[in-house]
Amino acid sequence: MDTILQIDNNFIDHNTDFSELISALKTGFSSNSTLVPMRHHHDFPNPKVGSDSTLLLMPAWNPSQDAGVKVVTVSPENGAYNLPSIQGTYIYFDAKKGTIKAILEAKSLTAKRTAAASALASYFLSRTNASSLLMIGTGALSVNLIKAHAAVRPITKVYVWGRDYKKAQDICNVLQYENYAVESIKSIDDKISEVDIISSATLSKTPLVLGKKLREGQHVDLVGAYKKDMREADDDTMTKATIFVDTYQGGLKESGDIVIPLKKGIIKESEIKADLFELCSAKKIGRTDANEITVFKSVGHALEDLVAAKYYYKKFIK
Repeated sequence: MDTILQIDNNFIDHNTDFSELISALKTGFSSNSTLVPMRHHHDFPNPKVGSDSTLLLMPAWNPSQDAGVKVVTVSPENGAYNLPSIQGTYIYFDAKKGTIKAILEAKSLTAKRTAAASALASYFLSRTNASSLLMIGTGALSVNLIKAHAAVRPITKVYVWGRDYKKAQDICNVLQYENYAVESIKSIDDKISEVDIISSATLSKTPLVLGKKLREGQHVDLVGAYKKDMREADDDTMTKATIFVDTYQGGLKESGDIVIPLKKGIIKESEIKADLFELCSAKKIGRTDANEITVFKSVGHALEDLVAAKYYYKKFIK
């Protein structure tokens, strides 16, 4: 039996080149060879913390090549235990023989591929000269999102906001040696109208990105709010913007950012302009006007996990 490799978060954290990973995702989304069923999404009660947890199963296959499945739990109250809300494992298979090639810790894999997908979208949707970024949220994704966006755009200034100001300052300290200045702020209103890109990764149930604060030409990257009763942007944002999703399969069904305004009739499905498959295969185009406001809603997709697992597996065996 082949040896099953163990690829941990430390290896993933220290062997990520976002430009490479974004390029790999672009190739993955431009191909139609990967088979991806709808993810299994199961909420289950967690009465000791007073909030439901979620189990996600995300499989994908490249027939006769490779395959994988991510098993993830999301526990929104994990901050009380000083733990990330997302916990999980990725199992990477040889699709021809059915053998396990590697087991990867899913925490960093998920953070890296999610950030890379947002940056891939930004490549199509933000202005090419975008130089400033507001990061809303201070969770495990925030540092990765900042680094990924900086890999596709000439970012020179980053602002970080979080409910806990100290955590925002901690992120600034982590990024103090990057090629852009990073500053923590105490109010979203202080900078939201000034920056070129707004990236939000929170578990908020009330909108943090308000359309009345947006200006022409901005790009809004919505990464959090993974459940139907959560949202990071308000109705005004959605009516002012051209909307894109990572996939129609999940993007139209899983997050309140899209589901709620659809149900209210604020937006129509036909108004969602494109997903990453269409953008990467050049079937549709992204930003068409320098003054256009664009919104990208990400809920995650198993193709991203499989592409990332293959990327880190190749790095590991080398």
